[in-house]
Amino acid sequence: MVNDLKMADRQRILALLELDWSYRRIQRETGIDRETVARYDPRRESKPAKVSIGPTANSAKVSTGSQSVCEPYRRIIEASVAKGLSAQRIWQDLKEDYHFNHGYASVKRFVRKIRRHRPEVAAVMEHPPGEEAQIDFFQGPVTLDPQSGRWRRPWILRMTLSCCGHSYEQPLWRQEQVPFMRAQENAFLDWGGVPRVVRLDNLKAGVARACLYDPDISELYAAFAKHWGFVPLPCRPRHPQEQGIVERGGNYLKDNALKGRKFDSLEELDAFLKHWNRTVARVRIHGRTRKQVYTHFLEVERPALKPVPLERFSFFEVGTRTVHPDGYVEVDRAFYSVPNRLLGEEVRVYWDERLVRIYHNGQCVGVYTRAPVGTFRSLDEHRPAHKPARQQAYQENLLAKAEHIGERALSWAKGAIEERDVRAYRLLQGMISLTRKHPKERVDWACGIALERRLFRHKPLRRLVEQAAARAPTQLPLIQSHNIIRELSEYVKEVKV
Repeated sequence: MVNDLKMADRQRILALLELDWSYRRIQRETGIDRETVARYDPRRESKPAKVSIGPTANSAKVSTGSQSVCEPYRRIIEASVAKGLSAQRIWQDLKEDYHFNHGYASVKRFVRKIRRHRPEVAAVMEHPPGEEAQIDFFQGPVTLDPQSGRWRRPWILRMTLSCCGHSYEQPLWRQEQVPFMRAQENAFLDWGGVPRVVRLDNLKAGVARACLYDPDISELYAAFAKHWGFVPLPCRPRHPQEQGIVERGGNYLKDNALKGRKFDSLEELDAFLKHWNRTVARVRIHGRTRKQVYTHFLEVERPALKPVPLERFSFFEVGTRTVHPDGYVEVDRAFYSVPNRLLGEEVRVYWDERLVRIYHNGQCVGVYTRAPVGTFRSLDEHRPAHKPARQQAYQENLLAKAEHIGERALSWAKGAIEERDVRAYRLLQGMISLTRKHPKERVDWACGIALERRLFRHKPLRRLVEQAAARAPTQLPLIQSHNIIRELSEYVKEVKV
């Protein structure tokens, strides 16, 4: 039964075939049988046809390679291939100009052979000192995981300077974002400098969205790169040749240092890699530069590296939050206020071990110290004036409204708070609501009487206000004539004829 590979395995095989890896080497690296690999090789020639010779079916069968029907048109096809024409276009031209009566598949196979045997110039990238470092992960040796008690294969992060070939290795259990960036920090500190460009594969720890033309770097990794002063450069998807230095160095690491070894802990593996780098990797004569790696690094590469910052990068987390109806957003089960105009809006939150920063449309709307779980952090300017978030502010707001009514109303409000504590807040709201139907002077007078009698209930206060309204004199009717009122005729001007 034919094995059908997944799309990711097919793309991986095609990428390795583009690097001219042998079928055996691909089988050793991926675990996919070399016959299956050969079946997906686009450069593989078709098998020669088997022709039966003889009058009967029992006659011997002899395999012969038949000549292609395109052979008489070789020069024409080679000239078209040199112009960059596709096999489909070449087949169409042969049909129109030379009355070619054979199928498109024959032309396609013939063009494939010409392109495979046609020599091409390999592009070589020159890397000035201090310009670039390449980074990638490789599968590590069998190592004991103390947490699970099982043998596992960790990841080996290898970071290589492109000019001199000097490298840094560190084992990690997972390709997570923070350990990934901590390992790069350790590499920069070990080298004593930072390259201008760090070329990386499309790792999720650094690249938020892989794209052929415009990849997106994650916010955290972009801030990390800005702090250390380098430019992150993701490779094109399915183009491992763009990281040829670290890819080749990864094979050297696995073959020379790790093959056939087992380690009892990740710390033991880390110590071995550092020892191997000091005693083997950095003292070797590099095949490309023909110089000792570490000597080349000290003399040429290290002086060209950018200086390291004085402090390590302060890691933070990033997230999007929707503002709750109460004007708060939740971060790690603690709550932080935002301006009340942003209710229902989405905001970006950046937080670390000490601070929480909240942004809306790129503008900072709040900075807080980290709050314990279940507690609130708020700013007074984020709340409406009539809805303060704290009890003391709410009480001061009620007293300010009572003071606006009158001095006796303020004294009664303070006495009510002293008498009934927080239960007086709703009582003060009731006293303030009386000003909707009655003048504030009348409410102030009633509060004075209630204060003398120590009445701190709403119903007696309301009755006092209503009694004052009943005793108030009624409005006098307007009169039309009086001794002090002039006649309207006196206001009419005489008209001169």
